[in-house]
Amino acid sequence: MPIVLAYILVVLIWSTTPLAIVWSNDSLSFIAAVTLRMFLAFCLACVVMLVGGQRLSLGGGNWKVYLLASLGLFPNMLLVYWSAQYISSGLLAIIFAMAPFFTGLFSLVVLRAYVFNPRRVGALLLALAGLVLIFKNQLSAGPDALWGVLGILGSCVLFALTGIGLKKMNSELGAINQTAGALGFALPGFLLTWYFVDGEIPAIISTHSMYAVAYLAVMGSLVGIALFIYLIKHLSMDSVSLITMLSPVIALGLGAVVAGEILTPTLVVGAVLVLVSLLIYQGIGFRATKRWLTGAAEVSG
Repeated sequence: MPIVLAYILVVLIWSTTPLAIVWSNDSLSFIAAVTLRMFLAFCLACVVMLVGGQRLSLGGGNWKVYLLASLGLFPNMLLVYWSAQYISSGLLAIIFAMAPFFTGLFSLVVLRAYVFNPRRVGALLLALAGLVLIFKNQLSAGPDALWGVLGILGSCVLFALTGIGLKKMNSELGAINQTAGALGFALPGFLLTWYFVDGEIPAIISTHSMYAVAYLAVMGSLVGIALFIYLIKHLSMDSVSLITMLSPVIALGLGAVVAGEILTPTLVVGAVLVLVSLLIYQGIGFRATKRWLTGAAEVSG
């Protein structure tokens, strides 16, 4: 698949995932919703593997790749679903947009790649200012909303660690193979958590929950994760983490238009600060300006 097409699909999937997660919790507990999603996704991944004549192999250190990739699902997705009970889908996406900053920090520690410079440090400070405004907005909404924000920040940490770890391993396993292995390693954790914490099967599942779980199982888990792993193998982590800047803008709009989520002025300002900080962090606009100034200097010279 062309990398550009894979990139666009991941942006679209990640843009719609937050709202689908909120809808899946409509008539299901957050644990039941995420567990059902992962179970269906694993079954689909196994079918795809069988049709393609592939199989999972734990040898050659493959189990390490599966285990590391599974951390991006369990407990990561459990945190996301838990947080979605308390905050809007748009805010969920905005907070998760902080992931590139965590990716930069862990790149420094794990990959020994120093990605920070004065511009990026300034971007980080601007993002923190936006986060403070978001915290202030959520405090007015009650303590539960604040816990939701903290849960998504924890998810950002796990997401960044998983991506950096997979980048360092640089496995030759195919994207679907890695996805199926990650789902297989993560599924027992979800099932055990559901059994001991929830353990109830709802008598009625709403249409919103049913369609949302199905969409998330196919697109959010199977297709989305496979494409994400594909992008990690072919692009730099900076380029991949840029997805978390593009998708929140769409997700915020979808939440407001489709789900009627309220955007307060404080929340909007905080979200804008976070998104602008990401533009600065990634150097978008700076490179074009530099090329223009260089070209102008050459012409005048």
